[in-house]
Amino acid sequence: MFCFYFQGHAPGAGCQFAMSCEYRIMVGPKYTIGLNETKMGIIAPFWFVDTMVHTLGPRQTELALTSGKMFTSAEALKVGLIDEEVTSEEEAITRAETFLAQYATIPGAARKLTKLMLREKTISNLMENKEKDLKNVVDLITSPQVQKGLGLYLQSLKKK
Repeated sequence: MFCFYFQGHAPGAGCQFAMSCEYRIMVGPKYTIGLNETKMGIIAPFWFVDTMVHTLGPRQTELALTSGKMFTSAEALKVGLIDEEVTSEEEAITRAETFLAQYATIPGAARKLTKLMLREKTISNLMENKEKDLKNVVDLITSPQVQKGLGLYLQSLKKK
């Protein structure tokens, strides 16, 4: 089990880490979360997509990924991207501790095997296709068109 706190300029990575957690608590309302790869002219790796489908469902994932949607904390809560919205980091820590405490009496082996069973297809797909996926991502990211888009995106960040 792990909890995750992220604040930075890699929202896709932060969202992916969060979706990998058992429980997601987000401080709102000023932060956003999501996979914004399409806004930069790139695509999310299949394992990002697969994780988001398992988190949001197929339709919400399609809408989010094709638009590069960044969710406010209220929107993320509504679609199931997060489990709780809080107003401070301190409150997030307290709520996370409360969540973790409920597992104190549950046998770890049963939880682990259940989680592996739920995630087995995604893990197998990742292991079987990691080289192909890496090549696809590198080829796309290094293309002149995507490099131009990334440059424009970075320029837009400087204006914020």
